[in-house]
Parts: sequence; structure tokens; C-alpha cells
Amino acid sequence: MGSGLDLKETLWRAADKLRGSVDAAQYRDFVLGLVFLKYVSDSSGEGSFRVPDGARWADIAERAGSETVGAVIDSAMDDVMRANPALSGVLPRLFGRDGVDQRRVGELVTLIGDVRFGGREATRDVLGEVYEYFLEKFARAEGKRGGEFYTPSSVVRLLVEILEPFRGRVYDPCCGSGGMFVQAERFVLSHRGRRDDIAVHGQEANERTWRLAKLNLAVHGIAGDLSTRWADTFEKDAHPELRADFVLANPPFNMSDWYRDANDPRWRFGVPPGGNANFAWMQHIVAKLGPGGAAGVVMANGSMSSRQSAERGIRAAMVEADLVSCVVALPGQLFRSTPIPACLWFFDRGKAVRDEVLFIDARAMGIMVDRTERVLSDTDIGTIAGTYHSWRDGNHSGVPGFSHAARLDEIRSRDHVLTPGRYVGTARPDTGDEPAANRVERLTKELFAQFEESSRLDEVVRAELGRLNE
Repeated sequence: MGSGLDLKETLWRAADKLRGSVDAAQYRDFVLGLVFLKYVSDSSGEGSFRVPDGARWADIAERAGSETVGAVIDSAMDDVMRANPALSGVLPRLFGRDGVDQRRVGELVTLIGDVRFGGREATRDVLGEVYEYFLEKFARAEGKRGGEFYTPSSVVRLLVEILEPFRGRVYDPCCGSGGMFVQAERFVLSHRGRRDDIAVHGQEANERTWRLAKLNLAVHGIAGDLSTRWADTFEKDAHPELRADFVLANPPFNMSDWYRDANDPRWRFGVPPGGNANFAWMQHIVAKLGPGGAAGVVMANGSMSSRQSAERGIRAAMVEADLVSCVVALPGQLFRSTPIPACLWFFDRGKAVRDEVLFIDARAMGIMVDRTERVLSDTDIGTIAGTYHSWRDGNHSGVPGFSHAARLDEIRSRDHVLTPGRYVGTARPDTGDEPAANRVERLTKELFAQFEESSRLDEVVRAELGRLNE
């Protein structure tokens, strides 16, 4: 069987044989675990994993038609984990459980048996592509819950292209299935670097997601430190001494149920409110940055303009400390798992341009891949990242309606609200004939920008009237 899209789709159709036979929450563990077992069996002796006698695919395939095939697979998983300490506690042992249709498991074994994985690096890359394809498909199928372990690849690529993690320690405090690390490694390799140019450190609170991440790193040949078990980053920091060169993170949006210690030393800029962890995540991330370290964080839009007193104060303090380098407003519908509009915050302890923040309004970017999902194109990613790099290098002149570099006094005058639409202004109308669709999109964007400015002025007027009445 060949590689590429045909292989991915064939494996996905094969995986569908288990649907309905196992708990939906465990479905992906069955499929990804079995595909990985086939890979390590094929590449044993050439790759980096050892497969003991009795745990090879041939041993499993022999029992594909029996009622004990699940027990044989579970035993093989145990043997592989014992032989490879890096996989300890990672592979699923679910196949022999009561209620699992052994006939369907056997059919899945037979279908996956037609796939040939070798030990060469190119074939490992094929496995990596299959794994990422499955993660994306599972995330789409699970809807909101899928967002717990998967960040859209175009968003991850944008973070990586802006930060350019060529070398150093890369950290993600809520790493999900490890997609940030995979893209960081891919960036390094695409720029003629080596895998060991970056050191990966991560943490994940959900047990099953932590296992996904461990397996994802193993699939891609990344030696990362995700700690020996899952844990809540706020309650028990797994890397207390770490100071990272790069942080890439997509924390849960607006998390209301989180472990909060008001005396935590991470709250340098203020104690986050108990009902929302957004600014707890950002302060934790800033606390993790080493000298000259930089971070890119996905956040809910409310973080840019929240009037809640604690959040407003923390936001202002981080800006005044000159840690915020850039804020990007993202287009809608990038995240299938949530309708909440999102943005990107970038922090930098080694800012080349002091006392200034770059604002980018990318809400008009992206292309719809179906009725409900948008992705950022390569051109979009290049434009946004290129704008950031031009600003960083001192060559940014601003693009009306898209980007603007604001000095701190300008940000203070807007009460430290960081919504890019309030800074970038409106785009200049095109000269000549303008297609009707483009005109509607431009005018709509201008109208929303005016609405935002009107809202800001309304807040200013109300505040002044309140002072007069004091």
C-alpha cells in the first residue's frame, strides 16, 4: 500500500470498523495504538524501538480471526512498553476488554496488516502524517471535546513562523497532543537544523491526552520531557526550574474551574480572578520565559479588552512592563471546537523595539474549507509573520486596516485595551473598479471598526460623567 492521502484515508476507513463497538471516548486510543504497534513491528531492527518476540505483528495477525485477538494485542502492548522505557504507560491496553467486538478488532488487524511501514526516516514521516491526520479527524468528530487535545495546524504554524524557534528550550504548559512540538521540530528541520537543536518540555493535566502527546512525540522521533505523569500546571508545576527560550501554548479558553493560590509567586502582575484562568495562564507563561525568551499564546478575544478589574490591571501591568510585543486578531471559524473568537498574544523578554506593541488585524484572512471551518493559507501565514519580522527588524511602516505599531502612550490613552481594530484604522479604498463582494467586506470591516471606536468613546464619556458625580 502506498503513502500519502490514499494511505491516510484507507486507514481511516479501516478505523471506522471499530466505531460503535467501543466507547467513543476511547475510539482514538484503539486506532492510534494499533497503527503505532504495526509501525514499530515493521521497523524493528531499523528504527529506535525494540519489539520482543511474541509481540510482533505476525503474532497478532495469526490470531485475527479468534476471540482472543484483543488479549494478544494487550499483551503485545505490555511487552513493547517493557522493552522501551520511553513508552512506559503510554500504549493502550483496551482490546481484550468485555464488550469489545473481537470480530471487528480482527477485521481492523487484517486491514492494517496490508500497510507496510519500514524503518527509514521517510517512512517515519509517513507515520507522523498519518498520526496527525487521525488527530485532526478525531478532533473534528469529537467537536468541543476535540479542542482539549488539538489546535488547528494553521494556527500552530503561524505561532511557529512568528517565533522562529531555531534553537533552545521549547515549552508548552498545556500541551494537548503535542502539536506545538511537532511543528517546532518541523520548522527546525526545514531550516537545515537538527532534532536536538531544540529541547522539548511540556505538561498536560488530562491523562488520556498526556498519553496521546507521549505517543505523538514517539511517532515523530522527538525526545521530549512531558514529565512522568499528567498533572495540573497550576497545582503542580512539572518543570519548576525551567526557563524557556520559546513558549507555544493554546490554553483552555475562559477556564472557570481552576486551582488558584492567591499567594502564588507567579502572579507578579496581579492575582487572576477565580472565575477565569486566562491571565493565570499568561502570567505562568511569562514566568517561564528565560532571558530573551519569547512566547506565543492563543487566547479568547475577551482577554484583549476585559473590564473586569483584576484582568484589566494585569493586562495594563504586562504592557507597562514592556513584555507584550504583538497582538493578532484572528478570523472567526478557525476553531471547530468553540465559537469563541480568538486572538494571539506574543510576549518577548528581549524586545528589539522597546515601548511599542505591534497590532495586526487578520480577521479578513483565511479561506473556508467547508461550511463551518476556516484555515489560514500559506500566504496569510507568510503575510502575518512577515509583518511581525519587519516590525521586529525596524522596517515596519504600518498598513491601514491591517497593522499598526503603537507606542505605550497611545495604548495608555485607550486604557490598555489591546483590540487591534482600535489601532489599525481602516483600509484605504481600492482605486478603479472594486468587485462588489470585496467592497461589502471592506465596508463591513470599516463599520465594525467604527462600532468599536464608538464603544470606546462611550466608555470614556461614562467614566468622566461618573467622576463628575463623585
